[in-house]
Amino acid sequence: MTEDPSTSEPQLDPDNTLAEVPDPNDTLAEVPDPDDDDRAVPARSGPDLTGGRLILVGTPIGNLGDASPRMRQAIETADVIAAEDTRRFLSLAQRLQLSHTNRIISVFDHNEGHRAPELVELINAGQTVVLLSDAGMPAVSDPGYRVVRACAEAGLPITSTPGPSAVLMALAVSGLPSDRFSFEGFLPRRSGQRKSLLEELKAEKRTMVFFESPHRIADAMDDFAGVIGEDRPMSISRELTKTYEETLRGTVGSLRERAAAGLRGELTLVLAGATEVETAPEDHLGEVSALVESGIRAKDAAGQVAKRFGLSKRDVYEAWLHRE
Repeated sequence: MTEDPSTSEPQLDPDNTLAEVPDPNDTLAEVPDPDDDDRAVPARSGPDLTGGRLILVGTPIGNLGDASPRMRQAIETADVIAAEDTRRFLSLAQRLQLSHTNRIISVFDHNEGHRAPELVELINAGQTVVLLSDAGMPAVSDPGYRVVRACAEAGLPITSTPGPSAVLMALAVSGLPSDRFSFEGFLPRRSGQRKSLLEELKAEKRTMVFFESPHRIADAMDDFAGVIGEDRPMSISRELTKTYEETLRGTVGSLRERAAAGLRGELTLVLAGATEVETAPEDHLGEVSALVESGIRAKDAAGQVAKRFGLSKRDVYEAWLHRE
């Protein structure tokens, strides 16, 4: 994961070795119907990756063995490679022994806005553009959203070769509910902004996934403990798919102690959602009063508190008006 000039999934581990990769021309046979055992089944190779279109390509987040045949095929047949960091892409291509087009352009957070129209023109002209970030899926806490939006607005074909994702991997191994979740990206750098975000998410019932850097994890866990509380289940995954991959599971309080001792590597945090708790408007009059004292109108303060705790705005406001 990097944050400047962009935020992204964990980076490639230079100690990993190239795993054997299947021939990209091999096809996956369709599973036969059990009632048609004697019927021949044609092989399928998936969507055509040639022609004027945008292809979002997921790349390994640490282990080169995760490079898919479709990723290789898309890169080797593209007319243009739009890479978050051209040097990182060239290094990846060299290590995977990929042949590729000579046309490589950079697309990162600070130039994506003006690159998007250029890529739209190339695709309109019939060229295939492969868009990839340093690691993981483009457009997911990475450059790519603006390009996808521009192509969608232009009515151009868009497809993807899915790849590894720290978000989904950390969620899957966390042991926390995964039927509903939200991805919150990198936590804010400053403690005040971090606390404000956590206050907004305190009553969120879905499991939440965050990115954080090792040099801020101790301070971040202090804020989790102060706002969320120490008893909420949580996991911290580091170095996913790499040699020293590890997932720590426990509560905010127990993981706070681990973070205080220092954690290395790229970190993905998974926080359990809030449990259903019976609450009454009278339980939250302190929050309303604090907002009113900060200059917010009483009705608006009641509305904010009601939304946060799933209560009726009218009931919260009435309780505040008739407080003792």
